[in-house]
Amino acid sequence: MYKRVKVNKGNGGWGKGFTIAPTEEKDVILSVTGGGIHPVAQKIAELTGAEAVDGFKNTIKDTRIAAAIIDCGGTARIGVYPMKGILTVDLLPTSPSGPLAKHINEDNFVSGVKVSNIQLEDVTLENNNNDEQTSIIKDNNEADTDDTTTSQKEQTKDSKPSFLIRFSKGIGNVTGTFYQAGRDSIDMLIKNILPFMAFISMLIGIINYTGVGQWLAKLMTPLAGSLVGLLILVIICTIPILSPILGPGAVISQVIGVLIGTQIGAGNVPPEFALPALFAITGQVGADFIPVGLSLGEAEEKTVEVGVPAVLYSRMITGVLAVIIAYFASFGLY
Repeated sequence: MYKRVKVNKGNGGWGKGFTIAPTEEKDVILSVTGGGIHPVAQKIAELTGAEAVDGFKNTIKDTRIAAAIIDCGGTARIGVYPMKGILTVDLLPTSPSGPLAKHINEDNFVSGVKVSNIQLEDVTLENNNNDEQTSIIKDNNEADTDDTTTSQKEQTKDSKPSFLIRFSKGIGNVTGTFYQAGRDSIDMLIKNILPFMAFISMLIGIINYTGVGQWLAKLMTPLAGSLVGLLILVIICTIPILSPILGPGAVISQVIGVLIGTQIGAGNVPPEFALPALFAITGQVGADFIPVGLSLGEAEEKTVEVGVPAVLYSRMITGVLAVIIAYFASFGLY
């Protein structure tokens, strides 16, 4: 018998919160956070009686997932599970963003969640069954409505519209498509690009004003100012144990990129190292998305078990090669 838990947003989080109610069919709390099962996923599983599963090591059918626990800063993973209709708990205080933001709403997403934001509800599986029966009745009513609508559409097809009407509808569809594309572009610009630019500007200002940049430059210059140092940096970033942890939101690469960029501007690091440094600091980017990407591609369980570590280890080789190629490609650029 499963129990229900209420998950509320944490400090700075987004969403009104929702109830997670596992059933016999949906008995898995999926932890897609890297580094094993997160305490939040473990807590939900313990209170509800469901099973906590590491999404980086196992492939679970979407139909078995009662809720997914992620730690995405707002790029792609944040919207994958809401798009699939799966309740999503984000550990970071993130609001809807990214290319899949339209699938995120207050009914399927909550962020900034910590263990203290999880509360047990005094409702048992019996009520779940009542909810399911209510849902079935609702679905049947919707199906009847759909049948009625389909019947009306079939009747409408019998009377073929004139060429002028069809031409007008075609123009309307094209215009609407371009209008929606423009609206989505502006929306993405406001929600993603402009905040990112503001964040980087603030970061540069803090580094320059506080003098932290000069202090960190003494640590970073030996690595960023030589090929050997950049190779050490990319190896650290692509270690299979670290890369899924460093990947979310690409925060680490953003911070290190700003530091190296400011030091290149200050003349402490030669500008010819800008290109290889770019590949050195991004070696871990996307490592947290590998199991999710394989899930989107409907990969088999065995494929995920072998594919995730294979890709993570391959990043160590390709990362080093990318830095070396970029180093030689930078000759003559400055």
